[in-house]
Amino acid sequence: MFAQTRHRGVANGHQSGQSRPWKGIIMGNVTIAHLIPVADVPPRLFGSFVEHLGRCVYGGIYEPDHPSADGDGFRTDVLDLVKELGVTCVRYPGGNFVSNYNWEDGIGPRDERPVRRDLAWHQTETNEMGIDDFYRWSRKAGTEIMLAVNMGTRGLKAALDELEYVNGAPGTAWADRRVANGIPEPMDIRMWCIGNEMDGPWQVGHMSPEEYADAVEKTAHAMKLAESGLELVACGSSSAHMPTFGTWERTVLTRAYEHLDFVSAHAYYFDHGHKTRDAKAMQEFLASAEDMTGFIDTVAACADEAREANHGERDIALSFDEWGVWYSDRWNEQEAAWKAAASQGLHHEPWPKAPHLLEDVYTAADAVVEGSLMITLLRHCDRVRSASRAQLVNVIAPIMAEPDGPAWRQTTFYPFAEAARHARGDAYAPAIDSPVIRTETYGDVPAVDAVVTWDRTAREGLVLVVNRDAEHAHDVAIDLSSLPDAGDAPTVTHTQVLHDDDIYRTNTAQEPDAVTPRPLAAAVDGRSVSTSLPPVSWAAIRFTA
Repeated sequence: MFAQTRHRGVANGHQSGQSRPWKGIIMGNVTIAHLIPVADVPPRLFGSFVEHLGRCVYGGIYEPDHPSADGDGFRTDVLDLVKELGVTCVRYPGGNFVSNYNWEDGIGPRDERPVRRDLAWHQTETNEMGIDDFYRWSRKAGTEIMLAVNMGTRGLKAALDELEYVNGAPGTAWADRRVANGIPEPMDIRMWCIGNEMDGPWQVGHMSPEEYADAVEKTAHAMKLAESGLELVACGSSSAHMPTFGTWERTVLTRAYEHLDFVSAHAYYFDHGHKTRDAKAMQEFLASAEDMTGFIDTVAACADEAREANHGERDIALSFDEWGVWYSDRWNEQEAAWKAAASQGLHHEPWPKAPHLLEDVYTAADAVVEGSLMITLLRHCDRVRSASRAQLVNVIAPIMAEPDGPAWRQTTFYPFAEAARHARGDAYAPAIDSPVIRTETYGDVPAVDAVVTWDRTAREGLVLVVNRDAEHAHDVAIDLSSLPDAGDAPTVTHTQVLHDDDIYRTNTAQEPDAVTPRPLAAAVDGRSVSTSLPPVSWAAIRFTA
């Protein structure tokens, strides 16, 4: 056990003369070694999600009267933060929203677009934003689009028409409509989600596994007749807690295996003791990545069963296209109040436009959990080849934006941005010798988790590491000797740690930088890097070798 005032080594291996700027004592030594190659890091792992929900679109990415708005009505302050975040691919336009959406409503002159009711979130959709506008936004943001089609109220014909509209060469009816709307070039959207959470009873047009298997097989088959190079995503079960979880995946993937490339996975986590700040609930929350690991293993096994049943040679990958921290209990309370009011007879009040929905304000602990979830995605990137952190702006998002006001980074912004901008090359899952934390849900869990990425060409690497222990700090030694072609001793080029003694501290419009990463002291000894992690912390170490 080391005293709180034990000196820390700095990045160049010398000792600093300062004590730790955090409270607590070291309770264990952690060794990270024997780096096992996983797969190349897929760029789509750093995707996000924009849904027509609350203020994600209107007041988030689009606010034509904002002082920073460009000629297309897009907030450039938000665009700058999206670029800084490093988002590579954005899933659009839903989410639950897509299952009652007519894509044609969002094209052509804005003043001619119809106004509709959105049944998913009980709001008014003005259709000021649609696929044409989002395509223009994505080009400015430098992101790929993952486009979702409506399998709730529509289906095969609408999907084929939309495919022709966005990707068709001029000379056909729908492609010529796109040209007339000011986009002469095909949008070249390659990745398509065939519906959203179609097993959920909250979903407009929800289906049984057999019904969806039939629908997705026909739709995927037809879409690949039109463009064989598409990458198609079938809906997985909307939650690991659904009664058909596993059965749904096996039924759908076995039936449509020949035409599918991905199956979706959705998982959200939150601190169930946040109202009372219960310590035991916080420790469970910090171990949420254990659930994500089990989720990935289960869905991958179902995909493999479908491959074997079809005598196939190709793996169906996972698109973890909704993940993150979402305090869904708050939404459930809000929706229950809405339903209670709606049950008191018929109502004719207009539904709100861009209401404040799902605007979670994230804590330092929430950011640590999201950093842990990103580590898990990287450790499983042999099967998880695409992921979308849900969502992007205002709605359970790393970026917040006030109407006619500022935009700022939430605490969760930082772990995502570091991985998105610097996790390159190949991912390596190390063996970790760590003290354990006790949880009721997952049993004994290693206090520390980590992943390493290494770009042989650039000779640059990244260590992402998280201390999930709610009470204790840990000394960590990272042995990089098993990295291929890494040469001699590494040189640490940048470090950061996200930690706050108040794990419930947040960033707000008034204090946008209350919780930000700060430099982390690290020492190099041969091919090993050592550091100390405070309780409830996430850290990143960049190195060259």
